[in-house]
Amino acid sequence: MNKMLCAAVFASAAVFSGSANAQSADAKMSFFITSVGSGKGADLGGLEGADRHCQALAIAAGSKKEWRAYLSNSGPNPVNARDRIGKGPWFNFKGVQVASSADDLHSDNNKLSKENSLTEKGAVTNGRGDMPNRHDILTGSQADGRAFADAADHTCKNWTSSAPDGSASVGHHDRQGGGPAPTSWNASHPSRGCSQENLQASGGDGLFYCFATN
Repeated sequence: MNKMLCAAVFASAAVFSGSANAQSADAKMSFFITSVGSGKGADLGGLEGADRHCQALAIAAGSKKEWRAYLSNSGPNPVNARDRIGKGPWFNFKGVQVASSADDLHSDNNKLSKENSLTEKGAVTNGRGDMPNRHDILTGSQADGRAFADAADHTCKNWTSSAPDGSASVGHHDRQGGGPAPTSWNASHPSRGCSQENLQASGGDGLFYCFATN
C-alpha cells in the first residue's frame, strides 16, 4: 500500500472515529444554557434577538422545537420569563428531566445544577472555582420568574444595552457563589454593568437559559 493510500485510510478512520464519539442531543431536549452569548454583553437584541439566538443554537444541535429565552422585560409593559417558556416538562441534553412544570421549575424541587444545566452541545458550563468562571446567567427576573415591579433597571434596558453601567438580574447555574441569594439559579444578584467586559469580570459571559415551548 503506497503512502498516499495509507494516509487516506488513516484520515477516513479518524473521521469515522470522531463521528462515532460525538455526542448528540436526546430527542427530548427542551432546556439548555447557551454555549455562547451575543458577544455584546447584555445587548441581546431584545427578547426577539435572544429568542433567535436560542433557536439558532438549538437548530445547530439538531432540534426541531420552538425555543424561547428565559428572560423578563421590565417597564410599563413587563414580561415575565416564566410566562414565555411553555408548560414543561423540560429535559436537558442527556434527557434528564430538570422540571415538570413552571411551578416545579421555580420551587426547591427542580433538578437544576451545574451537572444538569448543560449547554445545547451537552457541555458543562464553567462555574465558581473554574477558570474562567461563567456562572452568572442573565435572567432579569425575580426568584419566582417574574419581572421586577420597581423602577430600577434589572434587564440592561430590556436586553438592548452593552454599556459599562446599568445592570441585569442574574442567577447562578452552579447554585453557589456570592450575592443576596447565591444558590438561586435565576435571581442571585444584579450584574456590575451590561458590557461583555463587565459581565466577564464579575463571573459571567452573557449566557442565558433557553426553553422549548413545545
